[in-house]
Amino acid sequence: MRRQRQKDTKTELLVRSLLHRLGHRYRVRNRDLPGSPDAANRSRRWAVFVHGCYWHAHESCARHTVPRRNREWWKNKFADNRARDARVATALRNSGYTVVIVWECEVTDEAALERRLKRELPAR
Repeated sequence: MRRQRQKDTKTELLVRSLLHRLGHRYRVRNRDLPGSPDAANRSRRWAVFVHGCYWHAHESCARHTVPRRNREWWKNKFADNRARDARVATALRNSGYTVVIVWECEVTDEAALERRLKRELPAR
């Protein structure tokens, strides 16, 4: 697991590029916010998380599989990841933030993702 890139992944960079193109300004590495969102704007009170389909157990996605070895441990790990994601999103929403979760598989259709970000993020 140590070899897995944790920041500046291709998916994250593409989402950041899209946000910038839409005119949104943001900060990265927001360690002081719950869950450390991948991109956040404190003044506009929004946060974007970019989730990998495998690690965050994206249901109904072909990229999420459960390894055959040590299956129960992996199932528990994925369940814990999903529970943590829900807890973090709730904490941010309770603080008045708009939370957008972008899945890794969504970036294949850039136009649809751009429309979704326009719709879900507060106007600049």
